[in-house]
Amino acid sequence: MKKWWWLGFLPLTAVAQEKPMEVIEVIGRDDGSVVLPSEETTEGLFGLAESLQEIPRAATAISESLMEEAAINDLHDIARFAPNSFAAAGFGNPSLPTIRGQLGELFEAGMRRQAGNNGLGIPMSFNAIEGIAVVKGAPPVMLGTTQRVGGFVNLQPKTARLTESDSTLKAQLGEWEQYRLQLDHNWVLKEGEQGLRVSAEYVDEDSFYDFHQHSSNDLLLAYKFAPNDDTLLDISLEYYDVDWTDNAGINRPTQNLIDHNLYISGQGVQPNGSRVPGAGAVVSPTGEVRIDRSTTLTDPLDTNTAETTLLHAKLQHWLNDDMVLVNRTYYQYLTREGINQNSFVEIIDGAHTFENRTELHINKKTVVGVNLRINDVLGYSQFSTEADNPIDLTGPLSNRRIPLTNEQKARLIELRPALWVSPGSQYDIDGDGAGDFITSDTTDSKSYQWGIFAQHELDITDKWRVTGGVRADYYDVDAKDPIPPQGVEAASDTYSDWLTAMSLSTQYNWTPDLTFYATAYESDSTSNAMAGGTVLNAAGEIDSQNFATENSLYELGVKYAPSDARWYADAVVFDQKRSLRNRDGSNSGIRTEGFETQWHFSSATGAHETGYWLTLAASYIDAHYDNSTASQGTGQVADAFDDSRPDIIEGTGVGSPNFTAFPASNQQLQGIPEVQASAVAGWQITPEWSVGGDLSYTKHYPLDYLQTVFIRDQHTLNLNARYRFNEQLSARIDVFNVTDQDNWSPVFEGGYFGATLAFPSQPRHARLSVDYKF
Repeated sequence: MKKWWWLGFLPLTAVAQEKPMEVIEVIGRDDGSVVLPSEETTEGLFGLAESLQEIPRAATAISESLMEEAAINDLHDIARFAPNSFAAAGFGNPSLPTIRGQLGELFEAGMRRQAGNNGLGIPMSFNAIEGIAVVKGAPPVMLGTTQRVGGFVNLQPKTARLTESDSTLKAQLGEWEQYRLQLDHNWVLKEGEQGLRVSAEYVDEDSFYDFHQHSSNDLLLAYKFAPNDDTLLDISLEYYDVDWTDNAGINRPTQNLIDHNLYISGQGVQPNGSRVPGAGAVVSPTGEVRIDRSTTLTDPLDTNTAETTLLHAKLQHWLNDDMVLVNRTYYQYLTREGINQNSFVEIIDGAHTFENRTELHINKKTVVGVNLRINDVLGYSQFSTEADNPIDLTGPLSNRRIPLTNEQKARLIELRPALWVSPGSQYDIDGDGAGDFITSDTTDSKSYQWGIFAQHELDITDKWRVTGGVRADYYDVDAKDPIPPQGVEAASDTYSDWLTAMSLSTQYNWTPDLTFYATAYESDSTSNAMAGGTVLNAAGEIDSQNFATENSLYELGVKYAPSDARWYADAVVFDQKRSLRNRDGSNSGIRTEGFETQWHFSSATGAHETGYWLTLAASYIDAHYDNSTASQGTGQVADAFDDSRPDIIEGTGVGSPNFTAFPASNQQLQGIPEVQASAVAGWQITPEWSVGGDLSYTKHYPLDYLQTVFIRDQHTLNLNARYRFNEQLSARIDVFNVTDQDNWSPVFEGGYFGATLAFPSQPRHARLSVDYKF
């Protein structure tokens, strides 16, 4: 086991907020009324704490009250509030957000969180979270250079309170035997000085989908200490363990499947005559049948488990009325075991991530700081023998299983008895000049990221200000093969490089309520493998291109927040260039241009007061390859079939999977709807009764690169009603997908499986929730 004793010599950090006399009051936070996105501050992202109107970026803040009102339980749900945040299914368990057509980063308390491997990470619990900020574009200079730059989500963890001891017990019962139980208790250890908070959650859920389940436990301990008016310390420790199902949706996504749930049957046959799913297999259609949407690519023998522990600490100290020092620390330990019957393996044998950042804020205009981030990953993977399209889902479970052949095993390494993974590099054992092994993402790597940054706001006039920021990160990385072939020296390499980020924005207050802004941002970013690790290429080297991804953002916007009413509106146009990491480790250039707008309104001013609130969001995005190459696991779905049944499909007989590289072009990015719109509303009818709901819409879009299959225009309507028996007890009923739409989504970001997989939505279903406060 790797030693991390040196962590004890580094300073703890805690959560920053304004000095008590300068706290920005958030309407309704304490009285129970809904806090609109425009009334929630973003803490620790662009400064100490700023409202949406003050940020020169497109952003949406989702308060704890809105999370509850809109039943937000995972990262997909943020699309109900945030424009341009449509996401693929993430194999049924989203671990990262998708923003402006690309995976975004996940932060917590202003520190980048470990989220697994691209969209295929681990599920997460919101038990420890009491707020969400969704920001478009790469993280600002204070947060550092990252891998994913479409945007980011910052999770605000629960903190202890110093003025009131209370408890909340929540229980949920949903269809398909889905149960959730949460207990959240706050102790005031010493009035105004010390508080302790404990929040525990238990989840045990069966599923609409066959052989699909989710069970987890999450425990949060949070401590707050305010020894005087100038010093504040917040520390939180979270433990989470989860057992879930990796769900790949339904394969063979023809237009008839999307439009009519009609599935082409018949098991694929490899060129060597084997009926085990494999590369180049061809299906002779035996018919076209209506498939039950619960029949997805799952297997009862699959194993997917993970455990993670997170520490967040933040110390804030006011040196004087104009200067505050903030020190933040984050540490996370993650393990994951993913072993599927289709031969996919991803094992994170231990991922340690540590980050410490010190910030000096001066006059609320200037911030300077230093940063250290360390990521140490040991992991094994094997994803090169998967083959989804040859599988006939209407047949027995044996159709889905891919036992490795002796020839394949000879090109892999036996990690454990009967468990085979890729080595961490390529080797030519027989000396014929060609590599003899199947490579994936296996790695044993450690990276050090030292950063320094500065940001300053200059007032040109009393209405016009300009803000500039710069950052430089020095990366020092070493990687080696943790499991080389027997008798061969393990490949290893080291690499170091500087990555930079620069931002420039200007804001003009036409009136105190109306602000225009423009932002330009350019940065470098990394390209990483599972758990943020660094892999060796076939030559046994760290590819310098992993540290040479350039990104840019240009944004113009207007924000309006009247001081005498509870409503807010903004509108944004943007032009963003970035790179998308492909499944084979390469990068494709992506360019997105578009428009976003949001509007929030509330007629109520107090807790449970009769009245209504409403949020609207709409966006248009033109996402396309930027004169860049692209790839898919299969060129088009017709490649999986022969032409023996042209009455069903005119197959090409090429076979599937057949890795297909497309030449450089400006083709539309597959899997992303150009138009998205959503509305979320609530109405307090009486002090006891309230109702609410949300409606979302996406325009039709191509599922695959060649645009042979489209997902049609779709909408989803969810409704809820709540009855408050008294101040302590309430009950709520949610009905999801009220109109029982047969909606679809891509399974994975970037379109790699666009001709292979599509994910079916759940049918109409209900859930009962009971809350008791004491």
